[in-house]
Amino acid sequence: MPRAATTPPRTELRYTSSRYFALRAEGILGNDRVELLEGVIVAMSPESARETAGVRCAGDSLTVAVGAQAVVRVRQPLVAGAWSVPEPDVAVVAGLKSDHVDTPPTAALLVVEVSDTTLVQDRLTKATIYAAAGVPEYWLVNVRDGRVEVFRRADRLVRHYGEQFVAGHGSRLELRTLPGVGVAVDDLLHQDEP
Repeated sequence: MPRAATTPPRTELRYTSSRYFALRAEGILGNDRVELLEGVIVAMSPESARETAGVRCAGDSLTVAVGAQAVVRVRQPLVAGAWSVPEPDVAVVAGLKSDHVDTPPTAALLVVEVSDTTLVQDRLTKATIYAAAGVPEYWLVNVRDGRVEVFRRADRLVRHYGEQFVAGHGSRLELRTLPGVGVAVDDLLHQDEP
């Protein structure tokens, strides 16, 4: 009597951050705009004009505010654990620029994502990744609704931020890890010219 064919159990291929960097070094990923999220290599979606302008505003504002106290990195890799290497729109990291020439940082004081078309991924997936990595503060610059969604008090164990609130026009955000350093929400949001 013939036996039913058995199918081996399906195992999903997940990449570690070290394997991801090896794929990049080997040229396998080419010049594609991708990042590693939870072991999956994800293509970055095309950005809107508002996102592009928002990244510039956020990067410029934080660079001025932070000064020489830390390094502001724009769209560069952050090793957020064994399974994730996101490329946040803006990251404020401790140290000097020269500290991260050969290897990307593994910690950040603040991460900022500027979001229009990727709001759901940035609220759910990215917030979980940054909390698990112990990033103390995550700002989601929501250019669609003209506000900044603030996530603080990372709990690495449950991969969640214990404090969340919305900062609107006219308010100011202080970096918890750099006392005295802050930016106006209006400076983070791109404003269309009249």
